[in-house]
Order: sequence, then C-alpha cells, then structure tokens
Amino acid sequence: MERTTYLDGARRAWPLAVAVGGFGITYGVLARQAGFTALETIVFSIVTFAGSAQFAAVSIVHDGGTAVAAIVAALLLNARYLPIGLSVAPWLPGRPLSRAAQGQVAVDESWAVSHLGGGRYDPRLLVGAGATIWAAWVVCSTAGVLAGSALGDPETLGLDAAFPALFLALLAGQIRERRLLLAALAGAAIALIMVPLTPPGLPIVAASVVCLAGLRTAR
Repeated sequence: MERTTYLDGARRAWPLAVAVGGFGITYGVLARQAGFTALETIVFSIVTFAGSAQFAAVSIVHDGGTAVAAIVAALLLNARYLPIGLSVAPWLPGRPLSRAAQGQVAVDESWAVSHLGGGRYDPRLLVGAGATIWAAWVVCSTAGVLAGSALGDPETLGLDAAFPALFLALLAGQIRERRLLLAALAGAAIALIMVPLTPPGLPIVAASVVCLAGLRTAR
C-alpha cells in the first residue's frame, strides 16, 4: 500500500468540505428556525456529526413531530454507517479504543476518499479526510447559528442544494463499471418513489438495500 499521511486525506477532502460547509450553514439556520437553541444546535453537530440525520431530526421537530419520531428517522438514516464501519474496520490500526476513535470520522465523504479499490481502505486518508469534514461541519453549522438572521431563507442562496450535490459528487467517483451504474440508478428510482409516500429515513435505507441486492445479482 502506498505510504500516505493524514495531510493527504485532508487535501483530498477539502473540495468536499466546501460543500459540507454550505450544508452546515443551512443546518444551523434551519435548526434555529425549528426552535433549537444555539447551544443545542452546536453541540448536536459536535457529538453527532451526521448531517442527513440531523436535518431529518430538525425537520421532524419543526413540523411538530415527536422526539421519538426524530430519533427513529435519524437512526434509519444512519443505518448505512454499519456496513461502512464493517468495511473499514479491518484496516484500522491500533488498540480497540484507538480504532474506535478513528471510526468516529468514518462518514460518507472520508469513506469514499479513503477507498483504494478492491475493498481496501487507507486509515490515514480516512482520518485526515474525516477530521477535515468534521471541522468544516462544526465551524459552518456554528456560523449558520450565529448568522442565521442575516442570511434569511437558505433556499434563496441555493444552500439547500449542497447536500444532494455533495452525494452526487461522491457517487460519480465510485461508478466505474456498468453494474455499479445500474445499481445506483435502481436505488435512485426506489428513493424517488418512496420519498413522498414514506416517513423520512426509509427511502435511503430501502435504496441502499436495492443497491446491495443489485450488486450481488450482477456478481
């Protein structure tokens, strides 16, 4: 395996961190509009570090949903981190506590950046990229909290498009074969069908199952 550094991971992740930052600002603004205090919003970002789950929780609370509904939706959205964690676990060095700490920054972006192909992952790229993404998320969500009143509606600035654009960029880098494209298209179709019909969280889980099933069938 080529020798890399944590800085290499940070360098590869900074373009993604820009998109994550835009998403973080949007989250900070919307969380305050939903009634979360500034401290609650910032601490939520620091300890949770899961943008899609945080957005789902904030949206449900804003729409009058219960805390249980918000937690369940967040858990469903974060279910994808189980296979992500299992895929990178064999490549993380050190003792259990050290490996667990490294795994805390295994998010979509760092997972994609650290993938070397063939099921191999570089732990230094993972940690370097993950730490960069985490810093961007916390700083920019805090900025959204502090500058929310000045920014107004985030949709007018196009910040609501940051999250889907980020995931499309990650997906484009992973699709190198026809079977991967077919699996991605199947997952997207399922998600689009389910979004208006099911509670938040279910479409992404169902889409992930369809993608995995498609890959296994293709193999």
